[in-house]
Amino acid sequence: MIDPVAVATPVTTGSCFDEAILGLPFYEPRHMALAHRISEWCDTRGDLWTTSERDPERTGLGIIRALGEDGWLAFLDPAATPGQAMEGDARSLCLMREALAYADDLADYAFSIQALSATPILRYGSEGQRRRYLPGLASGEIVSSFAISEEEAGSDVAAIGLRAERAGDGYVLNGHKAWIANGGIADVHCVIARTGEAPGALGLTAFLVPATAPGVRVRERIAAIAPRSFAHLAFEDCYVPADSVLGRPCGGFVIAMDVLARFRMTVGAAAIGFARRASDAALARARSRPMNGGRLLDLPTVKETFAGFEVKLNAAALLVTRAAWELDQGNRSFGKHSSIAKLYATEAAQEIVDDAVQIFGAAGLVAGSVTERLYRQIRSLRIYEGTSEIQKTIIAGALDLRRANRRPMGSRRS
Repeated sequence: MIDPVAVATPVTTGSCFDEAILGLPFYEPRHMALAHRISEWCDTRGDLWTTSERDPERTGLGIIRALGEDGWLAFLDPAATPGQAMEGDARSLCLMREALAYADDLADYAFSIQALSATPILRYGSEGQRRRYLPGLASGEIVSSFAISEEEAGSDVAAIGLRAERAGDGYVLNGHKAWIANGGIADVHCVIARTGEAPGALGLTAFLVPATAPGVRVRERIAAIAPRSFAHLAFEDCYVPADSVLGRPCGGFVIAMDVLARFRMTVGAAAIGFARRASDAALARARSRPMNGGRLLDLPTVKETFAGFEVKLNAAALLVTRAAWELDQGNRSFGKHSSIAKLYATEAAQEIVDDAVQIFGAAGLVAGSVTERLYRQIRSLRIYEGTSEIQKTIIAGALDLRRANRRPMGSRRS
């Protein structure tokens, strides 16, 4: 008989952070205050995502609007809110994603995609582009997407085939983009296209393309195993003026790599939120479940499982924190640490969620239960912002570079 205890378990996020980790020197008092504020917000705004009809586009839009209204996206427009710009540092972004992911998958998704797709404008946009888009992105009135992926290119950004050819004072875009987060609800797309001035990665340029531009359309909406707003986009003789170029011509690859490197660690933070939610749910289950005259938690094998949870959660949190700290300190090696954090945290979270389902037994398989939802939701994080295999390639490449720059022991400076 399936136990209904696992179904629709209420969540409060007060326990979503490890207070001891927040107290480490990596963090400042403002980070702990932010962690408590976002936890409280999640506890009070659960109505945004605990709806009977979970349409990912409608729900996602509602969450983005609420995040903007309540000031959680204010850091996307630092000119208007200089006092809140620091909440856009990497440590703050990771803490916000961890809390939102603990509360709900769509809450984290809505926040993360809005922040991710606004970052190219924030970092590379002209003054005019920043004035046009950042206020609306910060208020939640404008939704954006970061359109990189293509079905044929896969993880090889240098193989992008969408073309942007010069036409008078602008460009004409032709081709397709695939698996675009918020593709069906975005007001503006940051599109990486091939302008062809140079081969491979050197021939890519970033464009800001309004969703209302003639020739842009949603080719197909994608139903993922964890419902989210995904779409394939088509560009058919889509004309954009020259001032739509983001950054400089042929700088698109650099923009894409920079943004992805900055956000990989935040994917690791979201994985921690999912994993901690699974661990907490499984621990509550094991404490209350009678077994052999005692509790499920009294079994040695179950204790061993929870010990593994604790080790993995601590290791993941420290790796994510270290990567975010490296970025906030301006250290150029942050990219390697961002990949390490994403790789370990997402792989560990997958294992924790899987083990949590095992602890629940048949009850963990009930559609709509905490563990069933987490089981579907966690899988995508090992693919987003570069697969686990891509992260290993990045990490290994950083090791090669470090060895190349290292002096042999015993060598002297001339």
